[in-house]
Amino acid sequence: MKSQLSEVKCAVLTAASIALCIVLPMAFHAIPNAGNIFLPMHIPVLLCGLVCGWQYGLLCGIAGPVLSAVLTGMPPAAVLPGMAAETAVFGIVTGIMMKMIHTKRLLPDLYISLITAILLGKVVSGAAKALLFSAGEYSMAAWVSASFVTAWPGLLLQLALIPAVTAALEKAKLIPARYPNQRGR
Repeated sequence: MKSQLSEVKCAVLTAASIALCIVLPMAFHAIPNAGNIFLPMHIPVLLCGLVCGWQYGLLCGIAGPVLSAVLTGMPPAAVLPGMAAETAVFGIVTGIMMKMIHTKRLLPDLYISLITAILLGKVVSGAAKALLFSAGEYSMAAWVSASFVTAWPGLLLQLALIPAVTAALEKAKLIPARYPNQRGR
């Protein structure tokens, strides 16, 4: 979609996404452990990569967690490197996948891109955490628990919300239609 979306619109959407990376977690962290369960920072990064492309997604994926940590203390310093690596991968992979995947239907393109990005981001996050913590302190069981078991509501939220928002943005003509001559998705 980036090739049809102006650089100015992408810059504005990226800035708004970075701002959401700061504001959404603040709202969720009012509830104990809600940030780890609902993954609010991931949503704007994934959306930015999908709509604007990998360069903007990468910028959002790095700047979002870093600015949030500086301004709000969330994520904490120990969590920041793994989260920044994960969200950077989210932004890059969604942008690249949306450029590569063309099923002729918007929703399959979105789901293939999202699922690929989420899985690769989780792998990179786990590798970063394994490298940062002392040997044996971060296990495969801890990674699976944090990435999938605890976070399943957030993963479902991402898979439900992001395609719906993207389709709504297209319908409202705020972003160009991926397949303009197609009715219904």
